[in-house]
Amino acid sequence: MTAHVEQPYVYTQRELVEPDWTRFPGWRDVTPAQWEDAQWQRVNCVKNIKQLRDLMGDLLQERFYADLERDQAERATMSMLVPPQMMNTMVAATADPMPAAGADFTAAFYADPVRLYMLPVFSDRRTDWPSHPYATRDSLHEHDMWAVEGLTHRYPTKVLAEMLPTCPQYCGHCTRMDLVGNSTPQVAKLKLAGKPVDRYAAMLDYLQRTPQVRDVVVSGGDVANMPWKNLEAFLDQLLRVDNIRDIRLATKALMGLPQHWLQPDVVEGIERVAKTAHERGVSLAIHTHVNNTASVTPLVAKASRTMLEVGVRDVRNQGVLMRGVNDSADQLLDLCFALQDGAMITPYYFYMCDMIPFSEHWRVSLAEAQHLQHAIMGYLPGFATPRIVCDVPFVGKRWVHQVESYDRELGMSFWRKNYRTSIEAADTEAISRDYVYYDPIYSLPESGQQWWRSQGDHGADLEIAMARAAASRDAASRAADLLAVH
Repeated sequence: MTAHVEQPYVYTQRELVEPDWTRFPGWRDVTPAQWEDAQWQRVNCVKNIKQLRDLMGDLLQERFYADLERDQAERATMSMLVPPQMMNTMVAATADPMPAAGADFTAAFYADPVRLYMLPVFSDRRTDWPSHPYATRDSLHEHDMWAVEGLTHRYPTKVLAEMLPTCPQYCGHCTRMDLVGNSTPQVAKLKLAGKPVDRYAAMLDYLQRTPQVRDVVVSGGDVANMPWKNLEAFLDQLLRVDNIRDIRLATKALMGLPQHWLQPDVVEGIERVAKTAHERGVSLAIHTHVNNTASVTPLVAKASRTMLEVGVRDVRNQGVLMRGVNDSADQLLDLCFALQDGAMITPYYFYMCDMIPFSEHWRVSLAEAQHLQHAIMGYLPGFATPRIVCDVPFVGKRWVHQVESYDRELGMSFWRKNYRTSIEAADTEAISRDYVYYDPIYSLPESGQQWWRSQGDHGADLEIAMARAAASRDAASRAADLLAVH
């Protein structure tokens, strides 16, 4: 008999539970039939402070609304849009009693991990470094790599098709915050210029003329906001492009609005598309975006399993690593097991939060990400062990241990790549150049933080750091050569 061995993480299979939405005063009379109706969910999204007040009744103290209002005016890069399905996973009261109205509920709401990224407030944000000096609206430079409007060609064999600029829900940390959603006082959103039908035609024309592309991520925004007949028409045409072998539908709404993916017309349409994809030897998958265990409910599991039953090859999760939301090994493993056991969703990636404005309070350092990757290894099946990746500007996804060199004092990591993006055809140094990613400054030792405070010319800073990194690599290379000789 094998003796019990105590482990750092103890696996427990947990039953998924749909929180009782009637605990919120504004939904006291909502029926199960209403709750499971996609149109009811869309109509009853929380889009402003008044609607949040109407929902919460006397649960929240006034200080929270003032905090939220200030954030919307001074910091928010995304407007408010939270579907009932997502609101219902905040202070879910499934394992513990419902906190008392007033101070207790307000404290629990402030601490809630889903609230932290869906309804950010001013007091969440850093006051010392609310934004990194190198934060940018389009932090991944996706627009620079548009082959045609909305079609980003960054990787040699893969493209990203931004079909539309809206979602059923707006996440505070959205990496496409310069294009997606309504403008805020801080961010005047860009607009797609072409008519949708013209943009889609241009995308398909480019793919037909570019046989090295085999993989298309159909995204936005969120494809759940696209009328199904329009999405199916695009997918049918995409499936006629001989070189396309992988199609991935990107939709956070599988979690945020599972009711959409359970509508009969959508289910039947997915079945038709999946059947055609199978006949043509194309892999059709759905990629969703779940960041915390609380978001995995029976309705989410039903939507995922339904997609698999009608022929989707796989449903995978791409979360974002965020402080306070999922920044511990236990939180990540709990989430991965809930996805895998409860919903048949394969944990796939956790991205380090991108360097957009006002995101510093969410971001973790590369060192923390490396530690978390190490800590979750060995518990999950290999195919369901998520890779924690850094999406390096002008490079792309890199597993956090693939860093070339790392200056922990200044919080600068240096990366290389093995391909050219679509804008680097004539750049002979693209593959040998160092590309930089930055830790949040508050996570650095005091000497590193002081260095950043003292700098005025960040361009000069970067040159100094690059030289420092090159010297470190040269020294390591010389040491390796000496070892090889001896």
